[in-house]
Amino acid sequence: MKVEATSVELMEGVEAVALLAELLRGRTWTALTGAGASTDSGIPDYRGPTSVRATPMQYAEFVGSTAAQQRYWARSYLGWSRIGDAQPNAGHRALAEADRTGLVGVVTQNVDGLHTRAGSRTVVNLHGEIAWVVCLDCGGRVRRTALQRQLDELNSGLVGQAPAEHAELRPDGDAVVQEWRHFVLAGCHGCGGRLKPDVVFFGESVPKERVQTAYDLVEAGEVLVVLGSSLTVMSGLRFVRHLAKQGRKVVIVNRGPTRGDPLATLKIDGGVTETLIPLLELVGR
Repeated sequence: MKVEATSVELMEGVEAVALLAELLRGRTWTALTGAGASTDSGIPDYRGPTSVRATPMQYAEFVGSTAAQQRYWARSYLGWSRIGDAQPNAGHRALAEADRTGLVGVVTQNVDGLHTRAGSRTVVNLHGEIAWVVCLDCGGRVRRTALQRQLDELNSGLVGQAPAEHAELRPDGDAVVQEWRHFVLAGCHGCGGRLKPDVVFFGESVPKERVQTAYDLVEAGEVLVVLGSSLTVMSGLRFVRHLAKQGRKVVIVNRGPTRGDPLATLKIDGGVTETLIPLLELVGR
């Protein structure tokens, strides 16, 4: 079988995996992962075809008022257990073992840190890491687990409340909370300043150095394989556009349409884990 540039929007199943295996065999490749890579770890994808839409907090809103920070941290505090307890799934582990198939590294839009925990050696966390918190005033960083213990002490009345259900939780651990106005914020241990999760909010720019590192990793592979991303935001779509403009091969594996579909060499409509496991077995033969 010869894989030509095409827009196979509903390609799925064994034939699709075989086509992708043929495309990757003997070539180097880079993975670009989105929220769909972590759904099998119990972290919901709020852009997937079956997801309830949520409106993330904007960066300007967060830094603009104490009330917005209270609302965010109250929601994040209660939602943390879901993302904090999440474990790498079989798809994460498969990518971590994929060096023998030519994988040069992973660029992820996710903030859950599961690729690194699964053992992947080269990972660019494009949007940051939810396991860390940064001070907006002095730049100091602290582990989220340490902040969570501090918030436990400051907001003892919330301890023990049930975690949010699927539709009430976003992939960064932000739950829907009605009573947030009395939530007590924790300040930076170093300067007493404002704390923010060390992730890129909507309306905030990804650091230029990190973007360049991601471009370098994408350029290092002969094929870009997008896994579980709708490519709704430009931070991921730009890599697809960049390679497509060069005439390089781009494969998209995602449930439902993406903004990058017209640029894809091959589009597979399917889940990440269910595609990766048989794919890497075929490529390694």
